[in-house]
Amino acid sequence: MPDYDLLRFIWWALLGILLIGFAILDGYDLGTAMLLPVIAKTDGERRQMRETIEANWEGHQVWLILGGGAVFAAWPFLYAASFSGFYVAMLLVLLALILRPVGFAFRDRIADPRWRSFWDWALAIGGFVPSLVFGVAFGNLLQGVPFGLDEDMRVTYTGSFFGLLNPFGIWAGLVSVAMLAMHGASWVALKADGAVAERAAAVVRRTGLAATLLFVLAGLWVTFGIEGYQISGAFSHVAPSNPLGKTVVRASGAWLANYRVHAWLFLAPVLGVMAPLAASFWAGSRPRIAFLASAAGVAGIIATAGVSLFPFLMPSSTHPAASLTVWDASSSQLTLFIMLICVLIFLPIVLAYTAFALRVVRGRVRLADVERHQGRY
Repeated sequence: MPDYDLLRFIWWALLGILLIGFAILDGYDLGTAMLLPVIAKTDGERRQMRETIEANWEGHQVWLILGGGAVFAAWPFLYAASFSGFYVAMLLVLLALILRPVGFAFRDRIADPRWRSFWDWALAIGGFVPSLVFGVAFGNLLQGVPFGLDEDMRVTYTGSFFGLLNPFGIWAGLVSVAMLAMHGASWVALKADGAVAERAAAVVRRTGLAATLLFVLAGLWVTFGIEGYQISGAFSHVAPSNPLGKTVVRASGAWLANYRVHAWLFLAPVLGVMAPLAASFWAGSRPRIAFLASAAGVAGIIATAGVSLFPFLMPSSTHPAASLTVWDASSSQLTLFIMLICVLIFLPIVLAYTAFALRVVRGRVRLADVERHQGRY
C-alpha cells in the first residue's frame, strides 16, 4: 500500500483533474448556452448552436458528479464544511443547471417566438449562473471561508450567501465567466459554420483578451491585496486526520510560497495567461488550435488556484487553525487506497467513452442541415 502522504497527494491531484475535466468538457457547454442570445440572431442559428452541444452535454456532467463523489469519499471534512458554507450557492447552481434539460426539452415544442426566446434566455442563465458561482467559490477559498470546528469536529459556518459576494469573490466570478465564455465561443467557432462561426470567433477574440486581463489583475490582487495562509511549526503528513492539530498563520504573499520553492509551478499561471491569448489569435483562422488553446487556458487558470492554495483545501478566515489541508482532512489510508484502485479501473472507461462520444459527433453542424430538418423539432 502506498504511503499515507503519497495517497493524500494523489487524491489532491485527482480532485484537481476532475475539476479541470469538468471545466473543459462541461465548460464549453455552459459557455455555449451562455452565449446563445449573443451569437445567434435567428431561430435557425439558435438551433444550430444548441445542436453543437445537445448530443454530449449530459455525459459531461459526470465529471461534476465524480468531483462531488471524490470530495465526499476522500475529503469528508471538506465535504461537510463546503456543503454547509456554500449550501445556498450550490442550490442556486443546481437550479440553474436544471434549466438546461428543461430548455432543451421544451424550447421547440411551441413555435411562438416569445416562448422560444424565453427558453433561449433560460438556457443562457443556466450557463451564466454556474460559471459565475464556481468562480465566486474559488475567490472565497483564496480569502478564507468563515467556519470553525468544535472538539467533536462539528462544522459551524458563520457566514452568509451574500457574504460570498465580496469584491474579490465577484472578480473571481468574472474571471470564470470570461474563461468559460471564451471556451464556449471557441467550441461554436469549431463546430458551427457560416455567420455563427464567424461571430463566435469574434467573441473568442474579445473574451480571450478579457479572461487574460481579469486573470492577471486577480493575480496582482492576490499578491498585493490578500493575505494567504501557511502552516506554522512542525506538522505530520502521515498522522490521522485532525484539522485542529496544527497552527496556521496569515501572511502577505503566502499564496506565492509554492512558486518560490518550485519555480516550475509558474507554468500554470503562464499557461493561464498565454493560452487565452493564443485562442484569441487563432480563433478566426485555426479554430481547432484555438479550441485546444482555450482548453489549455481553462486548465492553467484552475491549476493556478489549486497550486496557490496547496496544501490548503479550505482555509478558515475566522479560525485559521481549523483550516482544512491535504494532510489533515482526508479519509483513512485504507479508504484512499481502495478508492484509488476503483479510479484506476473506472476513470479510463469514462475517458474512453467521452472520447468515443465526441468522435461520433465530429464534424461541423451546418445551418443548412439544421434548417432542412427543422420539421422534426
